[in-house]
Amino acid sequence: MDARQATAATVLCHNCGAPIDGSLGTLCGECIRLTHDISQGVPREATLVFCRDCDRWLLPPASWMVALPESRELLAICLKRLRGLSRIRVIDAGFIWTEPNSRRVRVKITVQEEVQSGVLLQQTFEVVYVVSTQQCPDCKKSYTHNTWKASVQVRQKVTHKRTFLSLEQLILKHGAHQDTLNIKEMHEGLDFYFSELNKASKFVDFLTSVAPVRVKKSQQLISQDVHTSVKSMKFSFAVEIVPICREDLVALPMKLAKQMGNVHPITLCYKIGTSLYLVDPSTLQTADISPSVYWRAPFPALADSRQLVEFVIMDIERTGPTNGKWALAEATVARAADLGVNNTTYFVRTHLGNLMHPGDSALGYMITETNFNNAELDAIEASHAYGSTIPDVILVKKFYPNRKKNRRRNWKLKRMAKEEGELLAKQNVQDRTEEEYEQFLRDVEEDEELRANMALYRAREKKADPDAMSVAETDGGDDDAPKISMDELLDDMDELEIRD
Repeated sequence: MDARQATAATVLCHNCGAPIDGSLGTLCGECIRLTHDISQGVPREATLVFCRDCDRWLLPPASWMVALPESRELLAICLKRLRGLSRIRVIDAGFIWTEPNSRRVRVKITVQEEVQSGVLLQQTFEVVYVVSTQQCPDCKKSYTHNTWKASVQVRQKVTHKRTFLSLEQLILKHGAHQDTLNIKEMHEGLDFYFSELNKASKFVDFLTSVAPVRVKKSQQLISQDVHTSVKSMKFSFAVEIVPICREDLVALPMKLAKQMGNVHPITLCYKIGTSLYLVDPSTLQTADISPSVYWRAPFPALADSRQLVEFVIMDIERTGPTNGKWALAEATVARAADLGVNNTTYFVRTHLGNLMHPGDSALGYMITETNFNNAELDAIEASHAYGSTIPDVILVKKFYPNRKKNRRRNWKLKRMAKEEGELLAKQNVQDRTEEEYEQFLRDVEEDEELRANMALYRAREKKADPDAMSVAETDGGDDDAPKISMDELLDDMDELEIRD
């Protein structure tokens, strides 16, 4: 009885006549593979939609996602594009190499399915995807006017663009402008346009974290569906930067100066961050003013960098302690324009004791012979506490008179792609903008703290005749101006990709 149970019944395959185990069916394994196609209904060709502007792939029905070639994300998109694949079990899938320019993606898929009781059939087949290019909705909006939903209008009411040039480098370094549809340059600032409100809000949060600003939000109703109560709105953020920049001379209200640790009301702005950072050059006392405190009682700058005057150090002597890069000193200076004309000199207390030596040049503000027409300065002069302590001259920074104009540099900064307004297209405005940018590059060379928050790239050397000097030889020449070492520079990946 046990022997009969151990012996399986043998039958002939009804297709080819081969003897098989009757408990497994009436077809042999070879006939099953020949007569059954478990991948039937799965197409061998499909289409992938790719956006060439943002390098994203369409994930039906309306999602767009970034996927590198032959990545797991792209493989998932390919499998989801095949109809009928969900009814069978996929056990393996992988890419087959194709020519990158062929606009084809080949995928090998292995599936498995039970065709009879206890019989599993495994099959491998190939699917060819045709890559079709199409603009995604976000890119369509970027090439179409009046499609933005939110705008951020950044303004600073000053006569130059120094703060905006620094802010531009911060935006580029952190990639905060990636979600913009368009950037338009205006007279007093920049306009950033976004497709969604949350993207504009994220950008405003970034500006708040890097600059002293105040923000006002407004909205406008564009259209409304009375049947569904669906409204179409446009939002605007007005971001105003404090109208004081680096190296500006500031006359503080006396009440505010007492609140800031009784600092001298006439101070220098040495840094712009989330607050205004001020220093008294005669005592090295510092103070910082937050945007909320400033906007409670705003005040203008007493003088800006356009009013700096060149002075020559006749004599200088260290008299006080050192505070970081500053050292207190007493100096005798004369205006460079007065040399050989008169013997007028000025006694000044300065914070540049570490940098200056007799014979050096410095830029500073002439206070004693200048009419500033400032109410705060008039109040300070009339005060018994400060009237006798107003200096004749305030030195700001060291000056290099032998620096070559528009010299070639071994480094460069990237710029944002901006659309110029009608006013900025004028020749005189463009010339002034170029001068301001050249001055900004000099500030980057001179101030290590300023360029610490920027991404500096190696400048690509242009091929020239053998007798021409290289960039390294022409970067500065024989002048004593500061230079940026190659260790601080990054490789420009965009240029590397083009060369490859």
